[in-house]
Amino acid sequence: MPISLNIPFLLSVAGAFLTSAVVAATYVWPALRALPRHEALRLLAAFHAFRFLGMNFLVTGFVSPQVNPVFAGAVGWGDLTAAVLALLAMAALSWRWPIALPIVWLFNIWGTLDLLNAYYMGATKNADPGLFGAGIYIPALYVPLLLVSHVMIFMLLMRAKKAEVAEA
Repeated sequence: MPISLNIPFLLSVAGAFLTSAVVAATYVWPALRALPRHEALRLLAAFHAFRFLGMNFLVTGFVSPQVNPVFAGAVGWGDLTAAVLALLAMAALSWRWPIALPIVWLFNIWGTLDLLNAYYMGATKNADPGLFGAGIYIPALYVPLLLVSHVMIFMLLMRAKKAEVAEA
């Protein structure tokens, strides 16, 4: 089955990625770098704690009943799992658990792969964004913000690792 491109939707997503990256590089990243690593990671994880919103793809009436149920289930349950992992990461960072950073790695890898999988499934399972209704803002605005914040988390985790290697 050929995949049809929805150019306005793609431009909207591309614009959200570009704007998210510019705002992150200009305002967010400099502020995060000034914070202690655990605080910066906790702040970024807090943003992901709201990913329970993806469960709305399973709510009757939020999206069209024509949305592929396999896609809707993957979005809903994948996001809920990411939200739970984000909350766990926040707790681990707040209470300075020895396994805090591995939990952040787990959350960040899961969360990133979940979002990339949702875009892939949306493109290949024929999840027409026109059927998303109010949910259109999740892939068009929220997901680009989330992916940019995942990149910042990876940068913080890798920067910390490089600093530890340099000190050794």
